This record gives sequence, C-alpha cells and structure tokens, in this order.
Amino acid sequence: MIEVQDIHKSFGDKKVLTGIDAIFEPGKVSLIIGGSGSGKSTLLKCIVGLHKPEQGRVFFDKQEFTAMDFEEKVPVRKEIGMLFQNSALFDSMTVEQNIIFTLDMFTEMSKSEKRDRANFCLERVNLLNTNKLYPAELAGGMKKRVGIARAITMNPSYLFCDEPNSGLDPETSILIDELIQDITNEYKCTTIVVTHDMNSVMGIGDYILFLYQGQKW
Repeated sequence: MIEVQDIHKSFGDKKVLTGIDAIFEPGKVSLIIGGSGSGKSTLLKCIVGLHKPEQGRVFFDKQEFTAMDFEEKVPVRKEIGMLFQNSALFDSMTVEQNIIFTLDMFTEMSKSEKRDRANFCLERVNLLNTNKLYPAELAGGMKKRVGIARAITMNPSYLFCDEPNSGLDPETSILIDELIQDITNEYKCTTIVVTHDMNSVMGIGDYILFLYQGQKW
C-alpha cells in the first residue's frame, strides 16, 4: 500500500500540487488522471522520490519514505518498477541488455541467472527471441512491453507507469492496459498509472484520482 498525505509542490511561484491525499492499495490498478498541467506526473515523481514536496508525507507500507535519507530509501527503491512515458530504453543497448541493466545495479546474480531472468520477463510480455534487437528496431508497442519487462525484473511490490499508452494506436493501448492489469494481479503489486486515456479509465481503473489545477477532485 502507498499513502500520500497533504502533498504540496511548487516550482518557483507556480503551485503545482495543493494538499493531495490518497491511498493506493496493493493488487489494484490506481489511475491518476487530469488535463495537461494538472500535476499528474509531478505527483508521481513526488511519490517515487524524484521530486521533494515542500509539505506532506509519502508512506510505502507504513514506512515514511519522505523522511528517509538516500541510503534508507535504497531498499524501497529495489521494490519499485517504473515504466517511463517514452519507455526510456538505452538506444545503444540491446533489448536483453536494457532488461539486465536493473539486475546489474541491484543484484549479485551471475550472468547466466541474469540472462534467464531477462528471458523470463520477455516471455511474460510476449517478446521472446527479441534479445538481440535494438530499440530502433522495435515498434512503439514493443518498446512499451520491453519497458514493462525491465520494470518487473526485480519482482516489484510497487509499479509506476507514466502515460503508458502515449503515442500508441487504440488496439495496442488495450494490449498494454491488459498487460499492466495482468502484471498487477500476478505480482499483487501496488500499481499507479498516470494517464489521459479514457479507455484505460473505463477498462482497468480500480481507483481513480482526478486532479484539476493541482487539487484533488
């Protein structure tokens, strides 16, 4: 479970978030929705620690994440899987190398163990035998699936997706939504998705947080 309490965030004189409270439950897909500039992505970044709120607290399973120093946050961050808006794959790395990157950072696995884990994650997102391809050789939906494969390499307790359907056609968007829901059910993770896709809202939203001009509605 993730809980945010009274989150405030500004950039200079511009208030982006004002007093946001929410509870995101495990095993459910929670959506953060709202128009452009409503504070959706900023809230997500406050939750994962990429932005520091001026006021308020964030709890991961009752641990106060916002009160931790860098070293204290490391064990929590190992439990986080992140799918970025543009997939954020390394262009100079193969699909396999992109997936193994997280394992290189956070584990002491052998090379064969890492390769086995990469293959398992690729199979989970229906991308077997793409190991040696580079991101430039992949279609948009395939890149998103590689991003999801990388996000689940560490068996995450928390899964964050920032505009996972951005730039995708409707059919591929539905496939990505279904994959996110399946992963959430399989791992029983707390999943938070930032989206403007109303099909996602209707299809996979167990809980919906609507932001308007930085406030919860």
